[in-house]
Amino acid sequence: MNLPNKLTLSRIILIPVFLFFILCDSLPLDMQTRRYIAVTIFIIASITDAIDGHIARKYKMVTNFGKFMDPLADKLLVSAAMISMVHLGDIPTWIVIVIISREFIITGFRTIAIEQNIVIAAGFWGKVKTVFQMAMIIVVLTNIDHVFFKFTGTALIYLSLIFTIVSAVDYLVKNKSVLRN
Repeated sequence: MNLPNKLTLSRIILIPVFLFFILCDSLPLDMQTRRYIAVTIFIIASITDAIDGHIARKYKMVTNFGKFMDPLADKLLVSAAMISMVHLGDIPTWIVIVIISREFIITGFRTIAIEQNIVIAAGFWGKVKTVFQMAMIIVVLTNIDHVFFKFTGTALIYLSLIFTIVSAVDYLVKNKSVLRN
């Protein structure tokens, strides 16, 4: 269990802590304070994502565990955040369904590729999608009552949706040979 894998596991462990603060109404904290705490936890978890990948590649600590768990941890973190945002009324349900569906489709596609001994690296649009989704979660979940933040949050929701769709189409088109085998 090397450092990048420990960071990945810490991200997974932070998910229920994030959910506890964002969803537990019985805490003696007002909702806005709980949102700030949850966003802070989300940011910390997101930073571990950048750090673990960097360390793993730089110090040649890439493992099969990390290849599998790192993207899974990312999907779990982002999905948990977005589902909780639906519960809070921050984001339309249909958008979250589209975003999470993309993750299932691409994960299934990657599984088919792995069975054919094909490794498909994350593409440019997938990375753009992730950045916009994480920025959207932070801005929207922070819930700052100001026209600039409300506009930015709404714009980030729809940009995340657009980049989610673009990245899925790009991924499938570039790797369509996987489906032919």
